[in-house]
This record gives sequence, structure tokens and C-alpha cells, in this order.
Amino acid sequence: MKPRTKFEQAVIAQSGHLRPLATAPRRWAFRNTINHYAFRLPKGRTTCMDCGHSWLMSEASEKCTCPNCKAKLEVKETYVRKCQQKSFLNVIDTCGEYQLLRMFLMVVEMRKGFKASPAFLEIGQYWIAPNGKTVLVAIQRTMGWYLDCFAFGSPMEIRKDNDTYRHISDQYLYPRFKVIPALTRNGFKGDFHGIAPVNLFSMLLSSPQAETLLKEGNIGMLKYMARNTAEVKHFWASYIIAKRHGYDIPDLSTWYDYLRMLERFGRDTRSPKLIAPSNLFDAHDEYVRKTNIQREKERREADRKKAMEKEAKFKELKGRFIGLVFTDNEIEIKTLDSVDEYYMEGNTQHICVGSAQYYLKAESLVFSARIDGRIVATIEIDLKTLKVIQCRAACNKDSEYRERIEKAIASHRKEIRARMTA
Repeated sequence: MKPRTKFEQAVIAQSGHLRPLATAPRRWAFRNTINHYAFRLPKGRTTCMDCGHSWLMSEASEKCTCPNCKAKLEVKETYVRKCQQKSFLNVIDTCGEYQLLRMFLMVVEMRKGFKASPAFLEIGQYWIAPNGKTVLVAIQRTMGWYLDCFAFGSPMEIRKDNDTYRHISDQYLYPRFKVIPALTRNGFKGDFHGIAPVNLFSMLLSSPQAETLLKEGNIGMLKYMARNTAEVKHFWASYIIAKRHGYDIPDLSTWYDYLRMLERFGRDTRSPKLIAPSNLFDAHDEYVRKTNIQREKERREADRKKAMEKEAKFKELKGRFIGLVFTDNEIEIKTLDSVDEYYMEGNTQHICVGSAQYYLKAESLVFSARIDGRIVATIEIDLKTLKVIQCRAACNKDSEYRERIEKAIASHRKEIRARMTA
């Protein structure tokens, strides 16, 4: 990718002049990032795969020390004569005003009778500016499931960052490194606290919040911020207020979930009374319950609005029955005359007459039975037999008025049939 910004142009200009990997990190990588074996034959002849020395081991054991190079080895009884191992090494350095992390692939060929020969290939560099901006210079990655799927002949260029390079940059780290003065000023003392180096450096150089957390020793919050940077910044004022009032957050993930729910309900996320509950988990569970209720209402409202688009289809199926009303001198039985009325009936009675789209059932008709305007039952009848299929009171309970309703419908079948043939 062609460098476009001044930062990228400066990085490319300096990247090509970096020194090769020094001897010390090469030795450290060979000793600490791969397994070291002694291949033993069944009769006891043992070979150190590091230096190639061979000796007779009288008794089999899981571990041994090479008498020649003094390396501590894992014993494997096998006839295999060679093996190959790979690992990734990261070296942290500086270049001018920039913080630099270099990534190397180490490939070690081991063969009986020969000294192991590690080879190193630089696959990428993370350049971090004093303001926290990061750019990746690397060889091209090819398609594949394995981490070492690279086009090894491709040039080192500006590349689009991705999870593979990020993962590699968090592998084995050479313990001796240099950092720019800005990182020391912002609180870095050599401990990464389990955070990926590139992520930590970028946060410390670009975020005053990260600097504050590191300097005050709140490592738990710093680690949480590494995974949820935008969230911590958004609720930073809430954190400061909670800290000022001496509130000890029992669980960061639960607390931030709780703050998001408070914000969803329009509550003040800077109120000490709200953001510092005596029992965080009980308060969290209460707002989970409220959120679920609200989401269910929103879902029903969205379903209702979507169903309104089917009003024309409803009119085609049920239009001839609109306005049909009859009574037994106490109970008024009337049709539901719109999609909206189906949803209102369902929400009032806590039944699925709306959400289950009864308004689109061509073979049945739904009535609402009421006494003095109060719904006492929702009735579904079969349009072929004109018999009652369902007669439900609130919450799908059987209606105490079922027999009277069935008699009333039976006595008005002629009116219903007349509407069917209209």
C-alpha cells in the first residue's frame, strides 16, 4: 500500500534502514521459544537435537541434560532423525521519535548429528507515534488457516492491520527493550500487565484515561479498558464520581452493563445514588428485568407497525364482516375491524390474537365480547361450520361466559352467513 500521510511516509523512509536482528535476541529466542529434544533409540543411543552430540543413556527418563552443550532436554524415544519447529519473536525498540515493535518468524531445522540452525525472517513492524497513532509495515499475508501463511518474497510495505498481525505481536517478547520518553512519562515502567504491547503503548500515548489508571495502579480497570476502550471513555465521568465517593466496584463488566441500562432508560449516570448501588448485582438484575419488558414492548410495537402494512390484505379477507355487532341484551359481541384492533385486543387480554396474525386467517373470524365496554372474552369461530373454536378470557383462561356467547352466535348465524355471501 502506498504511504499517504506524513506519518506513513516517515515510517517507510526509516523502515528500510533498520539493523538486522542482533545475536542476543536470536539466542534468547532459540533457547526460550521452542522445545528442546533428545531423541533416544530403544537401545539407549541418545542424540541432542540442539548440538548434534550423541551418547549412550543407560536408563530411560523423561528429562536429561546434554553432556556437551548442557542444554536441558525432553527425551523422546523415536526413530525419527529430524524435526522442524517454528515460533514468533517480538523485539521492542525505538527509532527516532517512534516506538517500534518488530515481529520475526524463527524456523529451526533439527537433524541428528548436526547443530540446530535457526533462521529468522522479519514479517512485520508496528510503528507507534508519540500521539498513539499506529501503522503496520509488513510482508503480505496470503489466504490460509495457519499463522505463517505469508508471501515471503513480498516487500515490506504499509499493510492493513488485522487480527493475525495483532496476534503475532502478542507472542514471545524479548525481555530487553527500549521505550520512548513519552511512555515513561505516562507511567510505563516495564510491566505490560498481561496487555498486548501494541495495544498498551497506543492507549498510554493517546488516552489520558489509560495514563490515569496506570499511574493510580488500577490494573483491573486498565485491562478492561484494553478490551472496551470506547465504553470506559464514554462512562469516564461516572467512574471518577464513583471513585470520589469511595465506591469499590465489585465487578467491572456487570457495572458497565448496569450503566448502559441506566443510560437506556434516560437515568442520570452521574448520580452517586444510582451509579454506586449498595448491591450492584441486585440493581443490575432489576434493570435487566426492566430492559426485557421494554424490549418486549418495542418488539410488539414493531410487529404492530409491520402488521399495519397488511391492512389491505385484512380488508380483502374480512372486509365484508366489518361492523358486525349483536347482543344477548347484556353481552355485546362485535368483530375486530382492523389489524390495530387485533393487536390492542391481544395486548389488553395478554393473548396472541395479534402477534399470531389471526387477522390473516381466511377460514376463521374473531369477535370481541364485552360487558359495559369491558372485554370478557375473545372468540374465534370457524367460517365453515360457524361454531366457536376458541373462547378465551384474559391470559388464555376459559371464559365463564362461553355458553351464553355460543348461544348468541348460534342465534345470529343467518346474519353471519348473509355477510359471507354479500
